[in-house]
Amino acid sequence: MNIEPLGASVKAKVSSDGTRRYLFGILSHVSLIMAWYLFVTYGHVPSFVMPSPLATIATLGGKNYDWVGNTLVTTSEIFTGYLLAVIVGVLLAIVFSWSRTAEDAVMPLLISLNMIPKVALGPLFIVWFSYGIFPNAIIAFSISFFPILLNTARGFREVEPDLLELVRTLRSSKWQTFTKIQLPSAFPYIFSGMKIGAVLAVAGAVVGEFLGSSRGLGYLMLQVQVTLDTAAMFMAVILITLIGVVLYGLVMGLERLMIVRDARIQ
Repeated sequence: MNIEPLGASVKAKVSSDGTRRYLFGILSHVSLIMAWYLFVTYGHVPSFVMPSPLATIATLGGKNYDWVGNTLVTTSEIFTGYLLAVIVGVLLAIVFSWSRTAEDAVMPLLISLNMIPKVALGPLFIVWFSYGIFPNAIIAFSISFFPILLNTARGFREVEPDLLELVRTLRSSKWQTFTKIQLPSAFPYIFSGMKIGAVLAVAGAVVGEFLGSSRGLGYLMLQVQVTLDTAAMFMAVILITLIGVVLYGLVMGLERLMIVRDARIQ
């Protein structure tokens, strides 16, 4: 049997599927922008209700918005809170996989704390940490942390018992079992939680800016809302979305480097 043509055909199919997915993704975004333009232009919608795409893009030239500075602030809040959530979530899941007592003692508390509405904690964070990047990053962390922890902990529990038993019969150490069996098996679940957390981290940072901030895209949206500058509000939403897309894309890219296609959790 000739293996090479078969492997080449599989690679070609995977490449074709990826190209098709990206093509449809681009077309869907272009279609949305065209529908937006046609709706505003031919629907005679007032500009203070919904601006046109061109008017929205034109706000990038405005000097009063400080797009670069506000975008960098929001980006730093999102990425700081998200990275903190990944580190703490994965480390806690590792501790839980090594100690069932620790999981039984700490997990109920974490579930109760996660049930607290993060919007209600916003004013407290302002009192404790004042305004700035750090309290908003903490809100982003608090929202995105729990899904990462749950998915990672589940990944460590989903290892085949027969495989673990085989490794124990070979007298491997606990560290070897973890690094060679449990951790690689949990990678799909870790990245599944990371993708969910990436979406929630964006929402958390913006919620923090809404509650209390002196910089950032969320803060800017509140400022321009007073003057009904809807075009600037739309531009801020677009930039926030782009930050989230970049973060999500980075997670997906790392996932593709570390996990084979068939093992990924869609």
